[in-house]
Amino acid sequence: MSMKNVMVAQSGGPTVAINASLAGVVDAVIKSDQYDTVYGSIYGILGILEDHILNLSEQTDTIPDFIDILKVSPAMYLGSCRYKLPDYEDDDATYAFLFKQFERYQIGAFFYIGGNDSMDTVSKLSHYGRQIGSDIRILGIPKTIDNDLCITDHTPGYGSAAKYVASTILEIAHDTFIYSVKSVTIVEIMGRDAGWLTAATALARNSYNNAPHLIYFPEVPFDPKQFITDVKQQLSKRNNVIIAVSEGIRDQAGHYISASTAKNDQFGHSQLSGTGKCLEYLIKESINVKVRSIEVNVLQRCAAHLSSLTDLEEAFALGRQAVNRAAAGETKCMLTLHRESNMPYEVSIRSADIDQIANEAKSIPREWINEAGNDITPTLYEYMAPLIAGEPDVHYQNGLPVYLPVDHLDTVPT
Repeated sequence: MSMKNVMVAQSGGPTVAINASLAGVVDAVIKSDQYDTVYGSIYGILGILEDHILNLSEQTDTIPDFIDILKVSPAMYLGSCRYKLPDYEDDDATYAFLFKQFERYQIGAFFYIGGNDSMDTVSKLSHYGRQIGSDIRILGIPKTIDNDLCITDHTPGYGSAAKYVASTILEIAHDTFIYSVKSVTIVEIMGRDAGWLTAATALARNSYNNAPHLIYFPEVPFDPKQFITDVKQQLSKRNNVIIAVSEGIRDQAGHYISASTAKNDQFGHSQLSGTGKCLEYLIKESINVKVRSIEVNVLQRCAAHLSSLTDLEEAFALGRQAVNRAAAGETKCMLTLHRESNMPYEVSIRSADIDQIANEAKSIPREWINEAGNDITPTLYEYMAPLIAGEPDVHYQNGLPVYLPVDHLDTVPT
């Protein structure tokens, strides 16, 4: 029997742009002469294992403007998971069931939208599929606010999150500058192994605002003594010092500054918190000044009211292109963005073998961080600036943005 349908799922942490990629997949399938129906797996790969499947083609028929509203809705319309597939060489039972499900739904292509861990799933499914001689095309579509996927110039989700943290820093500066009392404000930003999101705080700088005045990244060893020296130098020049810091900063030995509170998830990643608080205590012990710490945490992940139009348009284009490339025969790959130029800003869509991406992480090049390790260089600013440009058309009702309802999630099965 000819396989004429596709399956799509979302995984990992939410972003503002991941639903735009989903919308791109749905839109391309509807307009395709290669595929019939697009199915969505609820809660990532777990939906296929538990047969929790949503017919997205039907959603477009029953919900007015489904694709347009999906493009601007935050988080994950299909829900997510952090499920690590076992090694199929040790236990292929899970894989055998997954591919039986693909056969049941007549799936010709499977798309997984996610970050590093999701690409691990794409890699494993691709290798298993080849081993059993399956002709199902398996492709990864990138997303992550951390911007740490390899090969691709940047990842959907990063631009909108960068816009949020930059706007937040600018607003914190306005809040802080009204007082003449000497103060230090530490803003902790997500970023376990890469400081891309923390670096984006520098986009808040303008003709009257120099904040953040110091930025610290996981890519550069953190020296507490030098940190205090840096803060004192800034306080000698201004009343209010604003500092941006990645949650994953480490000392010279590679230990997290927040190591006493770190735990690991099932993928072995440290779950960090309290870095800003640690630095707050460090300053209190060393400098007689008012100090507070702010943990941005998950706020930037789903802040669709501050999304980047560039981010959403690229995410949508990647979703559409994934369907087209699968129809053309591509598989075992992830779609990537290649920057053609900064001015004018232009990117092209390519693809890369999934094995070059899965379980790898892209850090900020050291030369894009200043020599002191506490700020960015102009090159990094020029790289980030185009990614936050533009504002999408979001409709409001009763003063709040209108998103797609997700009442198919967060329900207890009867």
